[in-house]
Amino acid sequence: MLTNTERVKVLSDVTILQKFSSRIIVIKYGGAAMKNQKLKDHVISDLVFLSFIGLRPILVHGGGPEINFWLDQLKILPKFENGVRVTDQPTMDIVEMVLVGRVNKDLVASINKQGGKSVGLSGKDGLLITSRPSDKPNLGFVGEVQNVDTNLLEILINNNYIPVIASVAADKQGQSYNINADTVAGEIAARLNAEKLILLTDTPGILRNASDATTLISHLSIQEARDLTKTAVISGGMIPKVNCCIRSLAQGVASAHILDGRIDHALLLEILTDQGIGSMLVV
Repeated sequence: MLTNTERVKVLSDVTILQKFSSRIIVIKYGGAAMKNQKLKDHVISDLVFLSFIGLRPILVHGGGPEINFWLDQLKILPKFENGVRVTDQPTMDIVEMVLVGRVNKDLVASINKQGGKSVGLSGKDGLLITSRPSDKPNLGFVGEVQNVDTNLLEILINNNYIPVIASVAADKQGQSYNINADTVAGEIAARLNAEKLILLTDTPGILRNASDATTLISHLSIQEARDLTKTAVISGGMIPKVNCCIRSLAQGVASAHILDGRIDHALLLEILTDQGIGSMLVV
């Protein structure tokens, strides 16, 4: 939790506020920060605060735990392959109903309740995202981003709305696809030339020793990230997150951040303080 002194320090740092005024920040939200109501409230309040001080945040979300809950209610057994949800048509129907109909609207209501202005979207709205099938057909209706059309997003953020985007999209034939939320966030950030892409995770960031939080790597370049992947310092579920960051940086995003969404006010601490709390990747 930010102390009153820390809040005053942030608000009085005109240099930081000028640096980020009107800049776009794309945030991927999920994991423990979404399941814990207290953390969720802090994430939402951070978003609203950032919009009040002149930034233009965009929130992209998943919702795996709630999808699993509703699959269980309907007696549908979740299946995963290498950490990716196998998505047949019944599962796709549940994914879309949960992400677009429940999680998305709950986040929108929370933002509006805290004084922000929010609009909930999926990739289908305004042809925001056109999907294509994954190159792994055994995953079913798991998709990749084929195209991003940011016209609708630009209208919203230019009028001080906070877009909240569920990671569901359709192909040109109208078939729905479940897309990794990190990927969606990275592609949107790249297309909008965002100042920052931020991935909220359940880990402190990139660690030299995965079992030791004190080995956090605070800053690294694209090449350093690639080297750490080759030597297996970056491994497992961190690999796709780092690759997502690298891809967005290569397409013009100024910086990408992987940080622990379980920390109170993680977004403000990373964006508006000199030391930050997670791992920042730059070109």
